[in-house]
Amino acid sequence: MPKLTKKDLRKSWLNWAMYNLSSMSFEKLEAHGFAHSMIPIIKKLYKDDPEEYRKALERHSVFHNVEPQVGSVINGITASMEEERANGKDIDDDIFVSVKTSTMGPLSGIGDSTIQGILIPVLLSIAMAISSSGNPLGVLLYMVGYVSIAGWLSYFLYMRGYQLGVNSIDTIVGEGSERLRDAFNILGILVIGGLAASFVKLSTAIEIPNGEETLVLQETLDSFFPGLLGLISVIFSWYLIAKKRISATKVLLILIGISIVGVLLGIF
Repeated sequence: MPKLTKKDLRKSWLNWAMYNLSSMSFEKLEAHGFAHSMIPIIKKLYKDDPEEYRKALERHSVFHNVEPQVGSVINGITASMEEERANGKDIDDDIFVSVKTSTMGPLSGIGDSTIQGILIPVLLSIAMAISSSGNPLGVLLYMVGYVSIAGWLSYFLYMRGYQLGVNSIDTIVGEGSERLRDAFNILGILVIGGLAASFVKLSTAIEIPNGEETLVLQETLDSFFPGLLGLISVIFSWYLIAKKRISATKVLLILIGISIVGVLLGIF
């Protein structure tokens, strides 16, 4: 009776952590990375059955797309299912596919809101504050902090997925998970809003003659809505990305272009 060891599971997790986005295509996205992560598992379970090994690679090479760190729980669940199948439990290929398709969406929602919406912005804000005076420790803090936190989370969820197996799916796709995703989304929005207010600075140099005096437009704006121009720039960037589907790189170039023109015209 084949049995997976901690060493097998760690190899599988490391393959996923290192190579989940290494072989991307519009047809399969992370499928090859997922199949690569399963190689230590199926090598151990089907070392005496080359045909079953081949079939396992095929069923793990179907379309897969999930936030990699939080999504590692799917790899753990799949490893547990492969072990049960190798030991005689009736688990067909369709069940493996169903597990992936039913969990990819919920896990991506949680992963994107926590990793992209909370962890990265918070680490970047701390790193930028440290590096603003020229201290290189800010860059190192971000690199080490992200790798440590995201790596630990990915490893923990992989092992947890393996321990719980298919029993964890109800938790992932259930009502409690939906409430958790909503809570993380709200928290992510608050974090992004706070960071935007703290780090997005925009002011105007426009001065309007008013009789014998000159009205400084920026002072007038600050008197009733401090940071208004920064808020407008954030909303404008969101509009371009979310509504017009313009890439972040192009939006950055647009903002640079607007800044250059504004400075030349004396607006900023």
